Amino acid sequence: MNKQEIETYKAQFIDLLRSTGREGIDDLLEMLDDGKMRFFTAPASVNHHLNSDGGLLVHSLNTCMAGLKLREMVIAMNPDLEHKLKRDSVIIATLLHDICKADIYSPTIKKRKGENGLWQEVETYDISYSNFPMGHGEKSAMLALMSGLEIYDDELLAIRWHMAAWDLPMQSYELTRSINAARDEHPLCSLVNLADGIAANLLEWE
Repeated sequence: MNKQEIETYKAQFIDLLRSTGREGIDDLLEMLDDGKMRFFTAPASVNHHLNSDGGLLVHSLNTCMAGLKLREMVIAMNPDLEHKLKRDSVIIATLLHDICKADIYSPTIKKRKGENGLWQEVETYDISYSNFPMGHGEKSAMLALMSGLEIYDDELLAIRWHMAAWDLPMQSYELTRSINAARDEHPLCSLVNLADGIAANLLEWE
């Protein structure tokens, strides 16, 4: 993805965040655009979906678009959930669910065997969790709080549990009870989990 494309997606991301009218948006954006975080140029992964510069930004937007579509569909089928699935909350939780990845990737050159069997240099990424080893969903939720963003409990819980059981050591009784309680009380948790899966596994499928 070239710089112009990244700037276009970045503008969409910022416009969506600003549409929520939340306090602290500028502080959050300053944190994400910091030279250490590199959110807007980070990949979404190394070997899987959107593993290129700007991939994390595109994945966040895809998750948001999927989340907003799911919200419309769910409310049409069950209007009682409209007050539990506020548009602003869907935007906040989906756009920020993976900000934990922003500072773990750094560009590098590695040697790999090509189709001809010869070693060649390829552009890829190193991964390091040393900057803030908080965990996956936990780190995203914590970073959103630390930025000073006005954010609510259901949004924090949806970010924390967006991986659902994939991020859950099943031997932990306490965590199992916690995720079940979060999903029972806050439908936003299930919506963000579904939107993330749709984005990664369908919209970004190759």
